[in-house]
Amino acid sequence: MRRRFFVEKFENQQAVMEGEAAHHLGRVLRAQVGQLYELSDGASVWLAEIANVGRERVQFRLVEALPAHKSSLETVLLLAVVKFDSFEWALEKATELGILDIVPLAAERSEKGLLVAARKRAERWQRILREASQQSRRVQLPNLHGVVSPEAAFTHFQGGVRVMLSESAEARPLKMVLGGAAERAVLAIGPEGGWTDAEFATARKAGFAEASLGRLILRTETAVVAALASINFAFTADLA
Repeated sequence: MRRRFFVEKFENQQAVMEGEAAHHLGRVLRAQVGQLYELSDGASVWLAEIANVGRERVQFRLVEALPAHKSSLETVLLLAVVKFDSFEWALEKATELGILDIVPLAAERSEKGLLVAARKRAERWQRILREASQQSRRVQLPNLHGVVSPEAAFTHFQGGVRVMLSESAEARPLKMVLGGAAERAVLAIGPEGGWTDAEFATARKAGFAEASLGRLILRTETAVVAALASINFAFTADLA
């Protein structure tokens, strides 16, 4: 199976890859003129042949348009900032599961030191999303938003199915919350210490339903995978 990479644009039956990605392809993978790769500009996919390999620039000649399969379901992940190894693993897996938008949350119980450091990790997180998108052969990259408060995120994303994971005894099983058809699903997952009462109240006011993944207490990154997989299954979405 040919590897897929992202480029800025297709123009005049050509494409150019520059910077770190070009260095990786040319120097690490030792790409050669004539080799074939799949390229995506976020909207379409082409089979492309390498025409020239430079130190920081790889030029391609477009050969054939390929099917560009996109999901019929828009999924949004509102994820509280947690320890970075867990948070970044969750970013990677959410990307593989077809997430469209990722919004890091500065929840009340998120560690304040992590929130300060998170604002400096956007470039690293974008790289994780790009690598995971290429590995999973997505057509488009997820949209990574800046760190915001839960209140801002809850009120911004309207429409569709909106779910907030909860350990409350009153929370219904996720499979009961998900029902019917939907074009958008918004999933909110809190920090290790859980949501505060004020955050629950804000989410309810914004139309979020509380849902549970069962009696076991899952780590944040495990909950991301379990919940997104359930949402994809419930709405029979083809991954992006």
